[in-house]
Amino acid sequence: MCVTKKPTFKQRFQYFFDNFMSGGTIALIGGLGVVSLLLILAAGLILAIGGRLFAPEGSDSPHFIEAVWWSLMRTLDAGTMGGDAGWGFRLIMLGVTLGGIFIVSTLIGVLTTGVEGKLEELRKGRSQVLESGHTLILGWSPQVFTILSELMQANENQKNARIVILADKDKVAMEEEIRARVETAGSTRVICRSGSPMDPTDLEIVSPHEAKSIIILPPEGDNPDTAVIKTVLAITNNPNRREQPYHIVTQIREQKNMDVVEMIGKRDKVQAALVGNLVARVTAQTSRQSGLSVIYTELLNFGGDEIYFTREPSLAGKTYGEALMAYETSTVMGIKKGNNIASLNPPMDTVIEAEDELFGLTADDDTFVVSGFASVPVDESAIHPAGKVSTPKPEKCLILGWNRNAAVIIRELDNYVPAGSQVLVVANTAVSSETAGAEKIIRRECSKLTNQKVIFQEGDTASRELLESIKAADFDHVIVLSYAGLEVQEADARTLVTLLHLRDIAERDETPFSIVSEMLDLRNRELAEVTRVDDFIVSDHLISLMMAQLSENANLYAVFTDIFDPEGSEIYLKPVGDYVEAGRPVNFYTVVEAARRRGETAIGYRLVAEAGEAAKSYGVHTNPKKFEMITFSEADKIIVAANE
Repeated sequence: MCVTKKPTFKQRFQYFFDNFMSGGTIALIGGLGVVSLLLILAAGLILAIGGRLFAPEGSDSPHFIEAVWWSLMRTLDAGTMGGDAGWGFRLIMLGVTLGGIFIVSTLIGVLTTGVEGKLEELRKGRSQVLESGHTLILGWSPQVFTILSELMQANENQKNARIVILADKDKVAMEEEIRARVETAGSTRVICRSGSPMDPTDLEIVSPHEAKSIIILPPEGDNPDTAVIKTVLAITNNPNRREQPYHIVTQIREQKNMDVVEMIGKRDKVQAALVGNLVARVTAQTSRQSGLSVIYTELLNFGGDEIYFTREPSLAGKTYGEALMAYETSTVMGIKKGNNIASLNPPMDTVIEAEDELFGLTADDDTFVVSGFASVPVDESAIHPAGKVSTPKPEKCLILGWNRNAAVIIRELDNYVPAGSQVLVVANTAVSSETAGAEKIIRRECSKLTNQKVIFQEGDTASRELLESIKAADFDHVIVLSYAGLEVQEADARTLVTLLHLRDIAERDETPFSIVSEMLDLRNRELAEVTRVDDFIVSDHLISLMMAQLSENANLYAVFTDIFDPEGSEIYLKPVGDYVEAGRPVNFYTVVEAARRRGETAIGYRLVAEAGEAAKSYGVHTNPKKFEMITFSEADKIIVAANE
């Protein structure tokens, strides 16, 4: 039979002391305070009871309160006992002073350790965020800087706007990068916390259940969709989730994963952008229409005019074509029906119903108001009637570089170019393992093209000799892609060198060709401006702008889906001469009417004289005031939403 040995008093005391010491800074301070109080009270009691035996020399027996005060003074300041007289009093005060020295020294050490521990805890970013109605960003990538800049601009007039970031990164490092790369606007406060966005426990730190919207940034790597899906699950399937739907904005790389995101987000409002297809489609369109990427940037950012919605009772029962002329300082772009389906440039005879909303470009939500004019000044003599469409000629496109979007760009180009067109792809397959299989991917994914033929050639795209040997000047359009598998700055450096060679070739050629490039880092766009390329497709930048817009207004998802859908209407730049007479002053009402008669919606124009000026948005003017007069040249373009 086993007999349990009872613990000794020493063991019990050691166990109690160990538990007490592990209680933390507050427990230690409290314990030291109790010991100090007992020491002071004991000394005061001895002095009060001992009478003249322990009283200071030459004085009567002190009252208990007075004795306690003497003890307290010696505990806090050892020098106080220097003038004490009487050996009985001195011995008691010496004991109190020695105890005070020990206690105060220990207290200082505990406080120092506690403060250092708290600072280290704050550095780790693990304290609870007590915010509500904030925008929550989960994850960290270069996109975060564009998103922060846009959200700050959107919330510039709000006093208590808050943006909270949770990422698997040091809190102080995040704050330093934000201060270095984001220009603060308004009173928006950015709060950073360290933790895994996929961990439900870490998510609780940033109060996701109180956030107005959540932006999930995919991590850099080969399979970012998996991390995005797991993060969505950590929010929507959280045992502490709220009853109201979450508004989650994110991005997905692979089409097959879109169905998974939609499935797990049925209860909530999960809005995911299919990154690869979107960037490829914009690149393909922009390569054939100089200035288109600037237009998309204007539509997606918070600078200048933005897309807003309005429900106008006075227009109920009227047609979409009539609504185009009803606004003087706003530009109608389409209709969002009650079933939440948005239509960019619907048929002009579409009847506006009471529950329908118009969407379009305007300065703010309170400026989207009808002008109330009984009639508008349209110059009929300046409008050109719709003529015959000329038969397009086959086009030659040159793609320099390779990444995962290249095959999609080729397929997208096939939807726009006339039959008999040609695409030459030149890539250095030795750059990385991701570019080594470029030719095989082309044969596999671009085998069913109907309007163009694809040719692949191995070569160093940054070489001047190669560019001249393939006669780059003979192509109608050139697309420069960033190489996959390289570090961002190295990839952009290769792109910059290629652009410099191309611009020099273009300046020497009598038939200049359009050049469209892809930049991974937005900061490198300023460096590339010396090349004066027609457009820049900054992949992450465009997606970041869209995510920031969606986080502020979930209704825009239906609009962006339709704008970037290859089916239906899209944004085009068309010659001024197709609509109005060049060389004479006309107002934009006349341009809108000319486009309306062709079943198109005019939203602005591009002046070729300003095409090289970044400060003037490369000549792009969206939502111009319709009364203002403008004299177009033959080379200028009208920006329209049209079916083709």
